[in-house]
Amino acid sequence: MDKFNLCESEYRFASIVWENEPVGSGELVKLCNDKLGWKKSTTYTVLKKLCDREILKNENATVRAIIKQEQVQKFESQKFLDKTFNGSLPRFIASFMSDKKLSKAEADALKKLIDSYKEE
Repeated sequence: MDKFNLCESEYRFASIVWENEPVGSGELVKLCNDKLGWKKSTTYTVLKKLCDREILKNENATVRAIIKQEQVQKFESQKFLDKTFNGSLPRFIASFMSDKKLSKAEADALKKLIDSYKEE
């Protein structure tokens, strides 16, 4: 599971790959320069690190994700929920919603989503 534990800069880098894959390594260098202000050497250092961890792969100068963004988001969400709310989704929602109001359409959409995950 530590494989999914990305620091902020790694996540931002991986997001560029996820948004553009498959992406040539030269294009990735340009994108990282534009979006992150990184030099070529920084881009290749982080790319190698994430390839070594089997999050990304670089074959024939084409970069693709092995681990999908949704997998990392799920891991990070669960880690936050465990750390901050002792794993309680209802406590998180109550805290998050404490000063917000939902429209009827938003409330209905959330109810439908929750109902779709109910145990039978």
